Amino acid sequence: MSSSLLKSSGVVGFMTLLSRVLGFVRDVMLAVAFGAGGGMDAFLIALKIPNFGRRMFAEGAFSQAFVPVFTETKTMRTHAEVRDLVSVVMGTLGGVLSVITLVGCLGAPLLLYLFAPGFSASADPIKHQLGSEMLRWTFPYLMFISLTAMCGGVLNSYGRFAIPAFTPVLLNVCLIGSAFIDASSVRVLAYAVFVAGIAQFVFQLPQMRKLDLLPAPRWGWHDPQVRRIMGLMIPVMIGSSVSQISLLVDSAIASLLGDGPVSWLYYADRLMEFPLGIFSIAVGTVILPALSVQHARKSSDDFSRILDWGLRTMLVIGVPAMLGLIVLAGPLVATLFGYGKFTDRDVAMSTYALWAYAPAFMGFSMVKVLIPGFYARQETRIPVRCGIIALISGSVMSVGLFLLSRVFHWNAAHAGLAFATSFSACVNATLLYRRLRRDGVYRPGEGWRLFWLRLLAASAAMVAVTLLLDVPLDTWLAQGTRLRALHLVEVVTAAAAAYFAVLYAFGMRLHDFRRH
Repeated sequence: MSSSLLKSSGVVGFMTLLSRVLGFVRDVMLAVAFGAGGGMDAFLIALKIPNFGRRMFAEGAFSQAFVPVFTETKTMRTHAEVRDLVSVVMGTLGGVLSVITLVGCLGAPLLLYLFAPGFSASADPIKHQLGSEMLRWTFPYLMFISLTAMCGGVLNSYGRFAIPAFTPVLLNVCLIGSAFIDASSVRVLAYAVFVAGIAQFVFQLPQMRKLDLLPAPRWGWHDPQVRRIMGLMIPVMIGSSVSQISLLVDSAIASLLGDGPVSWLYYADRLMEFPLGIFSIAVGTVILPALSVQHARKSSDDFSRILDWGLRTMLVIGVPAMLGLIVLAGPLVATLFGYGKFTDRDVAMSTYALWAYAPAFMGFSMVKVLIPGFYARQETRIPVRCGIIALISGSVMSVGLFLLSRVFHWNAAHAGLAFATSFSACVNATLLYRRLRRDGVYRPGEGWRLFWLRLLAASAAMVAVTLLLDVPLDTWLAQGTRLRALHLVEVVTAAAAAYFAVLYAFGMRLHDFRRH
């Protein structure tokens, strides 16, 4: 069982790595071509609004509610009933999303004001007009990517992880291609997002057909299975979207700080999400169907063992990744983005944001592993309560730090917003973990004390090697592109070698995760 999960995580991780690498190519091109000015800020907000819906609805509430119901139907019922479920869910989902898309496009100026009050018609009419125009092109992405998420959930339930994991690559390809078509205006980026949404949905359909799961969509709002999924979705939309709401609160406040902060937070967030997407999301993706199967079989011991495997696997990669984001924040930003219109000041400000975002990586990673432990059991109320507490605590901290920045005139006020997001993510993860332990759903396996000893020793060695080889940020900025890249590769390689060498010396082996 664990060997299969490790293999599936590797497939998802590799495909996601490809997407993230292309995502970095995309972000480097955006930074060089458009910098961190007002136009880029407007596009990022226009992209963030449908992305918020995507992560809260498509990849959050819908996926977490649909996969357990679909897996149960697949396990306990006939193929004809599975086809019927796909038909009615796709038809109902498509109908609802069509209405939401129409409303979103018509109300684009109002949405822009709600999510970025600093871009209002009275405060900045140019940003307001540009942002509203681009939002009308980017908002339909929510509909297409939600249908894509449904197809991806079906394919994942059948163990076909590669195609859904590869699909995000298409968005990066479209955005990279758009820069070659017309690099003089950010509007072309919004057009590319629209095209990418259609391409990602269509890309899933051949695999659905191979599984004989591409029936004609039909409306079924009153269908019992649809009502059941909807009943699960509503609370999950809150519980699984805490991080996204926190990020949007940050963006809304950042829009009041002038030109630049929205972009600085974006580039730092992209670096933080790189390891999150490669591994943490991969682990969370593959354990949800596995946990759903064990719950359907009423196998509580195997359910707990899968959670234990997920936590250990995530921590082995997550802890050094978080520490690496902290100690190498400046070199990472300078090497990847510090060219063209992305100034030295932009590098410094993005570095401050990445320092503050780094703990969020561990919080989000824990949530990605822990929250399937609730949704696989179709338990949605507890994650909602945890999410609300975390969201309120993070939002209060964001507003408080913003007000303090106004009083004391902090130059890097946006970093306080990033830190509030980290705090919210860690609170959410802590509450979820404590509840799983309290309810007896998760029972830690043997060997955790030795596991922590190995992990801390290896992490200390990695940080020591990194600090030994690192140089001041000014030195990084004085180097050319080639020297920056070579130096960064040297430092990362040496740090990774030290980390895994210490783990090996302390007796940790890959087969420990296959058989655990």
